[in-house]
Amino acid sequence: MTPEQMRDASLLELFSLEAEAQTQVLSAGLMALERDPAQADQLEACMRAAHSLKGAARIVGIDAGVSVAHVMEDCLVAAQEGRLLLRAEHIDALLRGTDLLMHIATPGDPNGEALVPAFLQQMASLLDPGAAPAAPPLAPAVPDAPLSPPASALPAIEAEAEAAVPRKSGKRAGEGGERVLRVTADRLNSLLDLSSKSLVETQRLKPYLATLQRLKRMHGQGMRALDGLKTQLEASGQSPEVLDALAQTQRLLLETQQILQQQAADLDEFGWQASQRAQLLYDTALACRMRPFADVLTGQSRMVRDLGRSLGKQVQLQIEGEKTQVDRDVLEKLEAPLTHLLRNAVDHGVELPERRLLARKPETGTIRLRASHQAGLLMLELSDDGAGIDLERLKRNIVERGLSPADTVAQMSEEELLSFLFLPGFSLRDKVTEVSGRGVGLDAVQHMVRELRGSIGLSQVPGQGCRFQLEVPLTLSVVRSLVVEVGDEAYAFPLAHIERTLEVAADDIVQIEGRQHFWHEGRHIGLVAASQLLNRPTVQGEASSLRVVVIREREQLYGVAVERLVGERVLVVMPLDPRLGKVQDISAGALLDDGSVVLIVDVEDLLRSVEKLLSTGRLERIEHGVQGARGASRKRVLVVDDSLTVRELQRKLLSNRGYDVAVAVDGMDGWNALRNETFDLLITDIDMPRMDGIELVTLVRRDQRLQSLPVMVVSYKDREEDRRRGLDAGADYYLAKASFHDDALLDAVVELIGSAQG
Repeated sequence: MTPEQMRDASLLELFSLEAEAQTQVLSAGLMALERDPAQADQLEACMRAAHSLKGAARIVGIDAGVSVAHVMEDCLVAAQEGRLLLRAEHIDALLRGTDLLMHIATPGDPNGEALVPAFLQQMASLLDPGAAPAAPPLAPAVPDAPLSPPASALPAIEAEAEAAVPRKSGKRAGEGGERVLRVTADRLNSLLDLSSKSLVETQRLKPYLATLQRLKRMHGQGMRALDGLKTQLEASGQSPEVLDALAQTQRLLLETQQILQQQAADLDEFGWQASQRAQLLYDTALACRMRPFADVLTGQSRMVRDLGRSLGKQVQLQIEGEKTQVDRDVLEKLEAPLTHLLRNAVDHGVELPERRLLARKPETGTIRLRASHQAGLLMLELSDDGAGIDLERLKRNIVERGLSPADTVAQMSEEELLSFLFLPGFSLRDKVTEVSGRGVGLDAVQHMVRELRGSIGLSQVPGQGCRFQLEVPLTLSVVRSLVVEVGDEAYAFPLAHIERTLEVAADDIVQIEGRQHFWHEGRHIGLVAASQLLNRPTVQGEASSLRVVVIREREQLYGVAVERLVGERVLVVMPLDPRLGKVQDISAGALLDDGSVVLIVDVEDLLRSVEKLLSTGRLERIEHGVQGARGASRKRVLVVDDSLTVRELQRKLLSNRGYDVAVAVDGMDGWNALRNETFDLLITDIDMPRMDGIELVTLVRRDQRLQSLPVMVVSYKDREEDRRRGLDAGADYYLAKASFHDDALLDAVVELIGSAQG
């Protein structure tokens, strides 16, 4: 590539940056002028932006850009001088020209110069309606302008283009605007990673400082002990040599004490200074990744306005908190859900002008978007002044889709009804349009928000509008977490997914449909073992209660039993090596204050693992703390029956007699329990789904470890051939449910394995 080609390439890139900044000024100004065409400051800003783009296009030799910017400038100057009143058609055309300039400035964009003649013709007819429409030639305003500037002009042009970014924030170069330096995202990530490691490393000084303080105390105790010894020796009349040796020892210890105190003070000061600098370094590196919330709103006001006009509505977007600082990664991931919610508000929320007038509302609908910081989170509130949600129509839709019975729907609260809007494929639109009705709706928004470790809520007032509330972290680089121990290893649950933590007594855990639950505040919460989910060994203990972390999935609560709650920590996220691929149930890693590694749990993935275990019947029962509390000598019985009533009856009878009872919902569930736990007796039904009792008994007798396990069959079938089938398969006892009573079952159990404490 020749030097001239290199020079031209750099100029085109600079022109593209200039166009990006100036078209944003044009879009914002034109949107304001649509509401009030006489705003002199906005007319001036738009005219200057068009003038700057015309000059920049002339410098780089893009004739089409010169022509488009020139005719836009003419229109704006006419409005400034009062020769033209900007109406909706003028704003439409100027916005179209703004888009066209961006196409022209984008290298390789096919929608550039080809559309210019039609645009120039449209503008000519708007500026002079009486003139015959004719497409003006695509020629620069100064025909003799060179396609490329001389090399001597290059520094000035680059300086002008570099000032584009400060102008975007309303500051001109030389008026206090900060210099802009381009740094790759990878280098910023590396800088943040190094600074976070430095911050953690400085925390490792704390144990050394604590040890030195302890050593100082022990040294002082030793000095006092020597003083006492000296007093005793003097009283006992020891020789001067002994007393001199003791005095020499005391002098040496005093010197070491002074050195120790000085070194401890110096190390303490160094540790404090190092931690302060490391914190400042990390905060500065993190600030480099932060951008104003306004950056995600580029073009959103325009999108709301254009979509509203296409639907025959008048809609304006009002934004608060544009300067709120957010991590760039969070901003990028927020763009899609925010766009969807804004389009949803325009399409579903704001009514047509005639309906708004009938409801005594302003003809123009308003959508408000507010951003703010709160407790380390970005709080977003998006509301509209539309019609709200027709709850009766929503109820009918729920029933028609078969999602819930009509009598149940009639008793649901408003919050419960609105939660259906977040289900996949749910839509209130009967017809598919370019905007709505495809079933890709709020579930996609909720999924994207949860990927950010955030949450979303919806409320509404009939006839007055809807309000969405989003909470997401300010940065993905730091996560506030609850650190727990599972299998003697540290894991972290992001606080955004935690409903609460509890200590559940072992006696409060109940079996319902083969799953463990406990009751809390009037509702039952499913209980799962973190050790099984995370493939960690179960640590048996003597505690009479379980530490439980309650996590929420929509309206469903799950309790995850852990060994110990370490406490809340602010962790610096360290992404896993991409060569590992997706690690099940884990999203990232981090370092604790002592330098040890902690894995951050992917709660969404963890919940999917719970559902998978439930659907396959492989969810293990939690015995941690329970068995130890009740005594290891108690006999354990496994009851396998697909009838909830029979299962619970047998469990209560045996539990009241002191046996430790576990239950399974069918043969497959029972077989999994037998392979993972130890029992003294198996009681099983015959007719069950997935695996019947005969198959289960057969498998037990073929297993070398289970061959000697006593087996009792309890069945409704009281025929001799059924009894023979059970006994032939290997059962030790056959009890018919038709003749079943309490004493018969208990007597049979005692006959097979003895009493509960035997």
